[in-house]
Amino acid sequence: MSILLPRPVTRRSVLRGALGGATIGISLPFLDAFLNESGTALAGTGAPLPVRFGTWYWGLGHTPGHAIVPKTRTAEGIEFLTECLPLKRHEKHLNFFGGFNMPLDGRSNYTHFSGWVASRTGSAPSTNSEIPAPTLDLLVADHIARGSRFQTIDATACGIARENYSARSTNSRAAAEASPERLYSRVFGVEFADPNKTDFKPDTRMMVRRSVLSAVTDERKALLRRVGTADRQRLDEYFTSIRQLEGQLEAQLRKPEPNQSCAIPSAPRRDGAEQDMPQGLEVDTVVANHKVMSQMMAMAVACNQTKVFNMVFSDNFSHMRRPGQTYTHHLLTHEETPDKVLGYQPVAFWFNCRTMDAFATFIDAFANIREGAGSLLDNMLIFAATETNYARVHSVDGVPVFTAGNAGGRIKTGLHVVGNGDPITRVGLTAMQVMGVPIDTWGTRSLQTSKTITEILV
Repeated sequence: MSILLPRPVTRRSVLRGALGGATIGISLPFLDAFLNESGTALAGTGAPLPVRFGTWYWGLGHTPGHAIVPKTRTAEGIEFLTECLPLKRHEKHLNFFGGFNMPLDGRSNYTHFSGWVASRTGSAPSTNSEIPAPTLDLLVADHIARGSRFQTIDATACGIARENYSARSTNSRAAAEASPERLYSRVFGVEFADPNKTDFKPDTRMMVRRSVLSAVTDERKALLRRVGTADRQRLDEYFTSIRQLEGQLEAQLRKPEPNQSCAIPSAPRRDGAEQDMPQGLEVDTVVANHKVMSQMMAMAVACNQTKVFNMVFSDNFSHMRRPGQTYTHHLLTHEETPDKVLGYQPVAFWFNCRTMDAFATFIDAFANIREGAGSLLDNMLIFAATETNYARVHSVDGVPVFTAGNAGGRIKTGLHVVGNGDPITRVGLTAMQVMGVPIDTWGTRSLQTSKTITEILV
């Protein structure tokens, strides 16, 4: 095969090849060849690099007094306490929003539900299952996602597909990819192999996807001959990243050794509302899932597979548990006795620390991908939020929110924004406006606002 890329190289260039009768294609990241001399806009058209939007969700909030030092007015500088210390390395890319309230207008505070629904839809739910309006990620996707392979990509590290915080309405809540393998399969193709099956056969679709770089070898070599030194280095990083991701799932291509300890259990049966409630994953499994899924998500964004995504670290009832223990993170927030000296619940606090470390890892995935004159993170706006302030009492006022990335230079970062009791919907409204959504007012009843957070705008 000796197919050459057409001249000139354009942003929409795709390396193509064939393997086993199937057409193979790899989208390219932004190269210097696609950009102007300063690396800030597309060559020829002068159009700026696209800004992408994502959300990151974690359950059960923060430990009051041990996460972020409160402030009385908006100012530069975020003071990270023990729980949030891993975020210190990304301080210049973050904004923290504290002191915003969530008025429910007399409606019940449906625990671990009202908080995320109100902050993401702008409306408080009237039942413990109602999602009264589209979530903000979909409003952004409706505006910017045209031309992407996927309007959104949704993933969760905690193994519960239905625990995704993106929905059009009560009856159209999207399911998330709930494992690294399934997320990878959506792009490259992979299936789980039972180690005790005698009729093991590698999935041919996965083999095609794993061989994708080999299938486009000639085009890849031709492209490398035509670009500059910096682009060759960037392409090498990109192709290496693909190989590394494939390597993490390489065992899927080999028949595993028989393992008599590996037996698929029968699904547990419970009564009533608990019937479908999962046992929860060990926290180390969640962390490992999250790390590789973060890398996959960043690559999907970098290669224009999607402009909008949702990533869940832990669900709103945080079913994570320690190895060998039955108490989940959620149960600990209610059952664990606060330490008299420390003044907080030490094991629940430990889970919160692992969560913020995961958020820092998620930001790393985007910060480590070069794009234009900076990184992919520079062309991102990530909205990171939870559903409660202090899980032990289910408070919804003062729910913490972060943003990461400076949205292609549209916002200032490194700020601690103080809400002074204003509705939390101000954060979502501002985020949507930054992404270009033509919206002046958002929310209903006491959550309705037209007040942009101008302090963060450039």
